[in-house]
Amino acid sequence: MGTNAEYFKTNKTTWNSKVKVHAESAMYNMAAFKRGETSLKAYELEALPNVKGKSLLHLQCHFGQDTLSWSRLGAKCVGVDLSDEGVKLATELNNELQLDAKFICCNVLDTSKFIKDTFDIVFTSYGVIGWLPDLKPWGKMIAERLKKGGVFFMAEFHPIVWMFDYKNGKAEMTYGYMQNEVIYEEYEGTYANQESNIISKEYGWNHGLGEVVSALTEAGLHIDYLKEFDESPYNVLPNLVETETGMFVTKDKLYPLIFTLKATKL
Repeated sequence: MGTNAEYFKTNKTTWNSKVKVHAESAMYNMAAFKRGETSLKAYELEALPNVKGKSLLHLQCHFGQDTLSWSRLGAKCVGVDLSDEGVKLATELNNELQLDAKFICCNVLDTSKFIKDTFDIVFTSYGVIGWLPDLKPWGKMIAERLKKGGVFFMAEFHPIVWMFDYKNGKAEMTYGYMQNEVIYEEYEGTYANQESNIISKEYGWNHGLGEVVSALTEAGLHIDYLKEFDESPYNVLPNLVETETGMFVTKDKLYPLIFTLKATKL
């Protein structure tokens, strides 16, 4: 077994290689984004309806589309990501779109070493906590970066989703809901472009909802709500069916695909 530092290094290399492929993909639709279309989805827009004039820290922001979408809505944004290629593109987009967001390259768990400001809102979404071996330091960092009365919001794939292996184009239950051991995957392509010839080498961890909630409450946050949904705004799993509202569901809807959580620093 390797060390977390080695795992993070491998993940950073993979995410650096994904940036260009994702930026050119239909999923991220860069042309529409540059024309002014938001990259934010219904769950986060409903949860944070008025960000104008508020400071917002976006954790694990990839190449910044969501950060810049919040910026367009009037928030004063800072985005953090492990990938220096992601941060570089995010900064270029910010300048091109004449927005005022700032981007910092660091491991999300080290955010407080690089950022000393506190924020009205801390935000993270979709495929983020699975890159972290332990959520306790994550929860602690979120509490450190929130102002008193500030709000943390996350929209994330439900932990049941990560119990399955999808590599053969179907869902095979393989991994533990609360599995402590690191999960290594190596495959060709990426979720935004299955045909890409990049090789993704990824180390990840599964976290149950109890671990998420406990990490935040132990850090001093009050959980306002935890909601589960059987619809995903992203078509990134095999054999999902599109609904009339543009969401995606499994054929049988036997388990949730997304959860959202809102918390307040008391």
